[in-house]
Amino acid sequence: MNTLTSNLHSMLTTFYRPTEERYKILIEAKAFPSDHASIDPAKALLTVGPREGEPCLRTEDILKVIDDNKDIAVVMLSGIQYYTGQLFDMPTITKHAKEQGCIVGWDLAHAVGNVPLKLHEWDVDFACWCSYKYLNSGAGGIAGLFVHEKYANDTSRPRLAGWWGNQKENRFEMSPVFRPSEGASGYQQSNPSVLTAIALLSSLQVVAEAGGVEQLRCKSIGLTFYLERMLHQILADHFQAGHVKILTPSEPNARGCQLSLEFPEKMMEVFDGLYACGVICDERKPTVIRLAPTPLYNSYQDVYRAVTCLKKIMDKVYE
Repeated sequence: MNTLTSNLHSMLTTFYRPTEERYKILIEAKAFPSDHASIDPAKALLTVGPREGEPCLRTEDILKVIDDNKDIAVVMLSGIQYYTGQLFDMPTITKHAKEQGCIVGWDLAHAVGNVPLKLHEWDVDFACWCSYKYLNSGAGGIAGLFVHEKYANDTSRPRLAGWWGNQKENRFEMSPVFRPSEGASGYQQSNPSVLTAIALLSSLQVVAEAGGVEQLRCKSIGLTFYLERMLHQILADHFQAGHVKILTPSEPNARGCQLSLEFPEKMMEVFDGLYACGVICDERKPTVIRLAPTPLYNSYQDVYRAVTCLKKIMDKVYE
């Protein structure tokens, strides 16, 4: 339903119930702008960042922030951090935060379709995601929403209600009384675009034919390991010279398929060179290029070609 940002606003309307004792929302210091925009920074925002000199967050530091701040009402982190590509330990963080009395929601924009997710099993309260990254539905495609089934018949919390969230069996009675469908479907507001829904359906069918996310994840781990290995091997001189470094963790269980490469200087020159060679990646200013070998349609040959192209470009840029 809707888009990622509107779903975040919707879920915070429902699940963020501040009191004098609990009123803060915990996010990453460098969370995606949508996460920041949905929170009042003057009153509610609490951020957690990496240790000095480290690009990624440590799980123990996140848990400590939760322990040390008894005024946290909602923990709302990214499943995979968009800038660094770090995959957070969602089960551990969720369990710990819930034990401390927090509501837990996840922004899964870069995790859905990328890594296996067990939101119900992990006792996640809510989650939101877009579908135009690893679900391939196209920019601006319809977004997704998860609400734990324990809230299936909970009408005590406020919500942004709409006709499309009314129970299907009596929706067309056109009653002025809103009777929400159970679970996440009751948070729908308007009839979704047929074209965006079809685009997502087609992608999901292809994912299913490929064996599902669990099967794709197996290939993804191999592809990303190969990318990392080739980068260190083929660009060894540039790593040694400090022209590039990898921000993303090396452990397979701490990342998805994305590797974030940091170029302290001349990042845009490198990016333009890759684009001219037909290597489709993206840049995140000021210094990062993200390479993501997606298992559904990328091969080991694609990875090798991308790294050899990067080598030629960097040799020219840094000559």
